[in-house]
Amino acid sequence: MHETPHPAPHRRIVITSLGAITAHGVGAEELWQRVRGGEVAIRPLRELAVPGLAAAIGGEILDPPRPKYDYLAPLGLTDPEPAVDYALIAAEEAMAGAGLGVLEEGAPPRSDALSAHRWGVAFGSCNSGIRSAEKAVRRAVEAGRTVDARELGLGDDRHLLLVPPQFCAEALSAAFGLKGPVLSVNTACASSAHALAHAVEQIRAGRADAMLVGGSDALTEMAYYGFTSVESLSARPARPYSRDRDGLSLGAGAGMMVLAAAEVALAAGAPIIAEVLGYGMSADGYHATAPHPQGAGAARAIRAAIETAGLTPADVPYINGHGTGTPKNDAAESNAVRAALGEAASEVVLSSTKSMIGHLLGAAGAVEAIVTILGLRDEMAPPTAGFAETDPACGLDPAPNAARELPLRVAASNNFAFAGANACVVYGRPGGVRAEPVAHEADEVVVTGIGVLMGDAADTDQLWDAWCANAAETERHNGLRLARVGIDPGAEIPAKARRRMDRLGQMAVATSNQALAAAGLRAHEGVGVVVGTGIGPMSSISRFFEPTVAGGPAQGNPAIFPNTVFNAAAGQVAMVLGAKGPTSTLTAGHAAGAAALGTAFDLLRAGRADAVLCTGVDELSPYALDAYRGAGLFTGRHGRDYLLAEGSVTLLLERAAAARQRGVTPIAVLAGYATTSDALGIARWDPRGHGIERAMRDALAEAASSPADLTAVWTAAAGLPTVDGPERRAIDRLGLSANCARHAPKRVLGDPIGAGAHLAAALAVTAWRHGGERGPVLVNGSSLGGTHTSLVLRHPAAVPIRS
Repeated sequence: MHETPHPAPHRRIVITSLGAITAHGVGAEELWQRVRGGEVAIRPLRELAVPGLAAAIGGEILDPPRPKYDYLAPLGLTDPEPAVDYALIAAEEAMAGAGLGVLEEGAPPRSDALSAHRWGVAFGSCNSGIRSAEKAVRRAVEAGRTVDARELGLGDDRHLLLVPPQFCAEALSAAFGLKGPVLSVNTACASSAHALAHAVEQIRAGRADAMLVGGSDALTEMAYYGFTSVESLSARPARPYSRDRDGLSLGAGAGMMVLAAAEVALAAGAPIIAEVLGYGMSADGYHATAPHPQGAGAARAIRAAIETAGLTPADVPYINGHGTGTPKNDAAESNAVRAALGEAASEVVLSSTKSMIGHLLGAAGAVEAIVTILGLRDEMAPPTAGFAETDPACGLDPAPNAARELPLRVAASNNFAFAGANACVVYGRPGGVRAEPVAHEADEVVVTGIGVLMGDAADTDQLWDAWCANAAETERHNGLRLARVGIDPGAEIPAKARRRMDRLGQMAVATSNQALAAAGLRAHEGVGVVVGTGIGPMSSISRFFEPTVAGGPAQGNPAIFPNTVFNAAAGQVAMVLGAKGPTSTLTAGHAAGAAALGTAFDLLRAGRADAVLCTGVDELSPYALDAYRGAGLFTGRHGRDYLLAEGSVTLLLERAAAARQRGVTPIAVLAGYATTSDALGIARWDPRGHGIERAMRDALAEAASSPADLTAVWTAAAGLPTVDGPERRAIDRLGLSANCARHAPKRVLGDPIGAGAHLAAALAVTAWRHGGERGPVLVNGSSLGGTHTSLVLRHPAAVPIRS
């Protein structure tokens, strides 16, 4: 057992184990040996039916094994979700080889094991369990029902519980009993690279000592129809960087790894395979699907990764490239590498693993990281398969068709995504790099502006009035009580930009613009965008997919497809408002907004941005309503007091020094946060409330506060007894003062899914302006699978901002 460390921005992070399943089979070593041999596993599809497509090929996994952990039986299900299976299979390999055990509560200490509370999960996916949704729609069609989600009749189809990204993260947590921070990330093709970056910050902040990190995606009809609609698929295996390239190939699989603090791994005698030296994230702010042609945003991510590793461009001889095989992407990436590395680009090897296993979308970052790390181990640059002829638009060395021995102590991996989300991670051989990771001096994180769209409220004063009136405009829909946004979110958005957006994106842009205006800030490259959304773009997903079910792939609408990725809203904020700093989208269900606020806090504390637009947003589409009705928890006797809502709230967070330099007075201080897990699986909470109690106590400890200091707790209570009861019992045990108020804004204004913590934070800050006591307050957010995030807010006058 290891003691809880203090935050350590210079803490070195190592990788102790790897796990993978791809079209090359099960096992990280199997993947590596076949990739270094240049073996292509992209072939005609056998199990996924996509009739009518010329490009019906991919890196398909045939006859995969079932994982040991049974996530289906507790839900009364029998049909597995492949993305969940793949993640668990890869995680079993990684956990078995980690050299770090998991200690249950009350177990005697062991030098080679950590408390379950010190283990976390960071999981990335693009499509997550969407295959289960596709099957549900197909079943409805075969039964003769309309494809319209309002009439699907999926009332007891519990497979819809497997769709949200957070389910897979919570399945991983439950499978191995990991009770520390649990995060799900959905920034399209950069998802698992972002998950790794967020895991690094969790360990450096002292909230965890080890994290199970990775990503998973299955082949889906929607991905094939979508990429066909935007003319991006090739009918032959992808040929990245080659002059004759004509599109990408899709693939399936998962990659998982164990990250740990170096001192913890060494003390446990765990194997150390590689070190995470640095990472970079950025937003293009350019186009929904196409990269910036000069790779400007990607270059910023690459430079940031190298600089935070304490290295120079000449120290990076190999990059595992994004290399999709599309003409624009490969040329833009090559330009980005040249811009980031300068003269050193002429010596770098830039190869693509996607040429052999296909594009694994949200899992690409993790699986390609595994290839990069094993290349470092063997000092071998893996090849780009299928390469025919150099394209002057690319022009770098792709290690064509054969692996190459290369003296390697450092290597990098690039992942770039729809909506312009970029990531680069730099890895090092164990002990091969002596420079300490570059760390900025920690600074307070302050709130300087808030934007709101909830019900009929379009600013914080109107929201406060609605809260004080103790009523929300509601309607009923098939047994659900609903509170909708009654204001046109696109009214203030330029018409040209509005045409490209769905309603979710419009809401995020509208409230982000409000927050910037309130703070007197114009967005720039130092302003990031972090979004929390519980259910994401369900409206766009259904609008795109349903016509293809009815009429075939030719009905796929290329104008809608870009909005089907969960990070589309964040991309629209970056494009419309010019916020081109680090971007990420958190999808922790009903705790998504709280997770997003924590992630933005970490990025600012680490000096990754001067400011972050942090939005919690969700909308009520017919498809979403059908899923909520079918879950059973929200209707009838169990849900009679539950009010489901939609909305968007944006908090503009800044480093205190940046706000001070602008002469801006903060309206709040985000003093600390913590995330914990019950580790019981989907739709299961610890009835005792021990998980959320730990989140509250740990958040207070990080904020250097005590329960007795609190003047209010803004709870996650939403009228669901199985959720509200454990939280209430946990709060009772905290030891609050008699004057500490308890507020439940969701009980009054509705539960806006991923925006719940933002709603509470906006009200807490507004309460101070309306004469409320100016002590610290606690804001809670919890998913329906027992993931809990608690945040501590302080009035800026209560504790002076350091100068």
